[in-house]
Amino acid sequence: MAQETSSGCSGNCSSCSESCSSRKPDSLIEPTGSFNNIKHVIGIVSGKGGVGKSMVTSQLAVLMSRKGYKVGILDADITGPSIPKTFGINTPAMQNEVGILPAETKTGIKIMSVNMMLQEKDAPVIWRGPVIAGVVKQFWQEVVWGDLDYLFIDCPPGTGDVPLTVFQTIPLDGAIIVTSPQDLVSLIVKKAYNMAKLMNINVLGIVENMSYVVCPDCGKKFNIFGSGSENIAEELGVALLGKMPIDVSLAQMVDNGEFERFDNNYLEDAVKAILANKN
Repeated sequence: MAQETSSGCSGNCSSCSESCSSRKPDSLIEPTGSFNNIKHVIGIVSGKGGVGKSMVTSQLAVLMSRKGYKVGILDADITGPSIPKTFGINTPAMQNEVGILPAETKTGIKIMSVNMMLQEKDAPVIWRGPVIAGVVKQFWQEVVWGDLDYLFIDCPPGTGDVPLTVFQTIPLDGAIIVTSPQDLVSLIVKKAYNMAKLMNINVLGIVENMSYVVCPDCGKKFNIFGSGSENIAEELGVALLGKMPIDVSLAQMVDNGEFERFDNNYLEDAVKAILANKN
């Protein structure tokens, strides 16, 4: 029971109709469907497009699935969905009296994406922000995810309507920021970080994609886009959770819808950070 203050306030705003400076704002968090039991939700975000956010989301989901956890991916990048292609999902989403049924990959990862609801896979999604945000909420509330240990949300780039909807209405346990090595990106990383902090979202760390390329002849690493994620991570006080190289084999697996076959440990530290972050 909350302790009474000298002014007679118990600290329990839910039982009080007064308007005062200590009143906590009403939570905008939306419950998921009644048939769902989702233990942890991790958002994968970026300040700009083209840094490999979906690649990181997919790789984390596969690594967690390999450890025996029940995993799902909510593809919140409504205008640029790529998750179904990555995992070779070509079937449309089905629906019954309970709700929308997610597709399952070969290893049992549950997936929902707007591309699974379009008649033509290459049809553009020309919707305004509020409509797109509503679809993301629908995926959270009406998809029958069932029992999941971890749901990864592949957010669209930037700090607009959809990331705001995810941060405000879905109970995230944490967020991982994906970046690339260019100096310009450091400013964009700070924008994504500051948005998360303003929304009281715990930033687990940064993943640097396209970090380097390995010469196939001599095995030497070349930082063709420069470096600097260590500095930005240190400045923000967060961990650098992994460096992913430009890996042609990963791109080929995505093109072939066989991403679950990858064999690398680029994001092992990111997985450890997720497992350690059990609120």
